[in-house]
Amino acid sequence: MSYTLIITEKPSAAKTIAKALANGEVKEFEKNGARWYEIKRGKKNIKVAPAAGHLFMLKQRAKGWDYPRFDVEWVPSYTFRASKFSEKFFRNMEELAKGAKDFIVATDYDDEGEVIGANILRFICNREDAPRMKFSTMTKDELVHSYEHMDKHLNKNLVEAGFTRHIMDWYFGINLTRALTNAIKLSGKRFRILSTGRVQGPVLHFLAKHEKKIKAFKPKPFWQIELDVKIGKQILKASHEKDKIWDKKRADDILKKVEGKKAEVKDIKKKVLMQKPPKPYNTTSFLADIYRYFGYSPQQGMQIAESLYQGGYMSYPRTSSEKLPKDIDYKKILRSIAKISRYQKLADFLLTKKELAPNQGSKTDAAHPAIYPTAQVPKKLGAKQQKVYDLLVHRFMAVFGDPAKRESQRIRLDVNGENFYLSGRKTLEAGWTALYGKYAARDEVTLPDMKVGDKIDVKKVEQIAKQTQPPPRYSQGSVLKEMESKNLGTKSTRAEILQILYKRGYLIGKSIEVTELGQNLSDILEKNVPEIISEKLTAHLEKECNAIEAGKKKREEVLKEAKKTVIKISKKIKSKEKKIGDELTKSVIASQDKQSVLGPCPKCGGTLKVFKMWKTGSRFAGCSNYKKGCKTGYPLPRDGVIMPTGKICPECKTPIIQVYRQGAKPFRMCLSLDCPTKKGWLDKSKLKKNQKKEKSDTKKSSKSETSSEEKKKK
Repeated sequence: MSYTLIITEKPSAAKTIAKALANGEVKEFEKNGARWYEIKRGKKNIKVAPAAGHLFMLKQRAKGWDYPRFDVEWVPSYTFRASKFSEKFFRNMEELAKGAKDFIVATDYDDEGEVIGANILRFICNREDAPRMKFSTMTKDELVHSYEHMDKHLNKNLVEAGFTRHIMDWYFGINLTRALTNAIKLSGKRFRILSTGRVQGPVLHFLAKHEKKIKAFKPKPFWQIELDVKIGKQILKASHEKDKIWDKKRADDILKKVEGKKAEVKDIKKKVLMQKPPKPYNTTSFLADIYRYFGYSPQQGMQIAESLYQGGYMSYPRTSSEKLPKDIDYKKILRSIAKISRYQKLADFLLTKKELAPNQGSKTDAAHPAIYPTAQVPKKLGAKQQKVYDLLVHRFMAVFGDPAKRESQRIRLDVNGENFYLSGRKTLEAGWTALYGKYAARDEVTLPDMKVGDKIDVKKVEQIAKQTQPPPRYSQGSVLKEMESKNLGTKSTRAEILQILYKRGYLIGKSIEVTELGQNLSDILEKNVPEIISEKLTAHLEKECNAIEAGKKKREEVLKEAKKTVIKISKKIKSKEKKIGDELTKSVIASQDKQSVLGPCPKCGGTLKVFKMWKTGSRFAGCSNYKKGCKTGYPLPRDGVIMPTGKICPECKTPIIQVYRQGAKPFRMCLSLDCPTKKGWLDKSKLKKNQKKEKSDTKKSSKSETSSEEKKKK
């Protein structure tokens, strides 16, 4: 039986595409844990098989840890330990490709998806090209349309741009990481792999510069004078015209001058502002708002968005566009949204409008439109999915809303020659904010009616001492916007790059703090090889890749330039390798030693430090006096960055540590497992174990009953 093989990027996509295209039954098969689907469409036999992301990765051809090296080739991903799981998908694709007469690529339509499809065609299917399905949602209608109107070829420019980014990132990442690690090795006092890359370096550097500003900030004292004034039954706060009074004597003089005096209304100013609706979401703004409203890291946010996309409930989440296409049928989507009770009134209101015209942004994307909910209504969502879906639905409706009308009011009060101001804000016409719901929360301060000349009682005068504050830290949402504005990374890679910096121990905290190691690495690179942390260089190379995608540049010339840059940087590092190695080693030793000291031993007064079992990877806290006979020790979390807090648990008297885990909230804990503060943890742990055991017993019982029933039938 001859058949067409459709290649998808993920298992869930294979199942969805098979169901969408099938004229009748969808047959599901499995071998060694990898599934594929067989369907009929018209007279055609079709098999749909998934990859598991990239089935091929770049690897150095010859052995050796010298640098710079540029001899790279694509090899099966399963040959890398971390991607061993992909072998079953590779073997499955390999087996199915043997009997296929032709192929269709249906991976995600972006440079990553095009690389995945092109590599599978080339190395498994022995083809250089194939027809291409292009879609922005996983809905049945769009998948059928993409099948019936597929492109005859892969997007060669997108393939070339994808290949260029992968190879260029290998050039920079492998060679520069190897250079730094070899420099430390040459120093000979401590071994540690220090990574950097084309985008990692500049991102770490701009965060480190910001950290320096925060650390170097010196607070300056100032004073504020506030009044409590009574108007009718309302008590309102009025602030002195000088928001910050830098001289204490001047602040004291104002206080004495206004105490016991009445206020007189001298001036009333009102201003009406029209606020436009928000723009549709692109990847950066979506992930930033997911973090802002729910605290999910960009990586978590992308995983949730991806699951909604795979379920067919929203469009492709990786896009730079702020524009919605007209052909998605806005009314059809709104009618579907209206079937969900919580959105019914808002969606029905929009459906009464004569014309649905979204407020568009200026940014575009050749592959995908802005992010929007589809007409496919979710039947059941997890708690996190529901939050993200709710945000997206409200945003989608809000972009079709009318401008919001807001009034600001400023009233000047004279108190014995000193000016004070009352400020009010209120919404005159809700417009789009009613559609955006809780995500459009605005301060509402309605001032009572007053007229010039009114005398007002002052109930209280207060002098408040304050200090200027350092620049605020970046959040994991705001840093994505900063990366986008600096053209560092792509819509697909920014969240991942941020997580790599956390994983390497260069960053900690949800409000981003650069660790001592991250700060020192940034400083050493800036001093010795500033090209590694150059935002200008990274942005330039990114533009070159975009030019390949637009068909204006060739892969060879961009890689040639990247190669020259890496050679130049490598020569510079080698010329002062020992110096750089000594500086890096000093930093590594200082940060590791500082981080490893957790606090005093409660038994002997020695020092509890972090130790690692290199064979197993497990960590524990042990006493520095173990050679003198102190056997005190405590298990530590296997994953995450452990930081001392300098505090001691009042119950068990062991040090309290803070643990930062990738994509999760940091948490604090003392070291003793027997501490009363951990009773709740242990109870939950026991409960989970019991629940798992009950599920296992239920499955075994079910299998046993099924087996006995089958025996009876036989």
